[in-house]
Amino acid sequence: MVRVNALFVYHFGMIRSVAFLIAVILLSQTQSLAPYLPTPDDVVDRMLTLAKVQRGDTVLDLGCGDGRIPIRAAQKFGARGIGVDIDPKLIETARANAKSAGVEKLVEFRLEDAMTTDLSKASVVTLYLLSSSNAKLRPRLQAELQPGSRVVSHAFSMGPDWPADGLARFVSARGDEITLYLWKISG
Repeated sequence: MVRVNALFVYHFGMIRSVAFLIAVILLSQTQSLAPYLPTPDDVVDRMLTLAKVQRGDTVLDLGCGDGRIPIRAAQKFGARGIGVDIDPKLIETARANAKSAGVEKLVEFRLEDAMTTDLSKASVVTLYLLSSSNAKLRPRLQAELQPGSRVVSHAFSMGPDWPADGLARFVSARGDEITLYLWKISG
């Protein structure tokens, strides 16, 4: 029995490895900036607090997934929220979540590519993208955002030559060690 279980674990591990490899290949073919992984709610709150979001801000979430960051910005701070994603199913989910939360008048979700969407209206940009994706976005963030705008990234920096203006490190409700990065756009 032990040998059968060991073989099952070995084969299951191989299946998971193959599935991961297929996901990486598909990710590279679709030009996605990161795999979809929802930001835990307590981390969302910390991101918005680190950025000092307030009423009057427009929070733009690049790769918004199910819309939780723009929705929370509207719920907790009364801010306007915009989410963009390349996955039409996630955009549908985000819109349904906004309606369910009663903030559909404060938020909008667009089926757009984060690399080409208009950044100029945002006062806060939130990211949970890979470091390589942040590096690709960096020139646009610096050029298109107004002075005083804030950029918050969950887990990934912008590289060594653009150090963060602020950092938050904590243990999430799930027990994960989290690092958040904050940059302020200078004039």
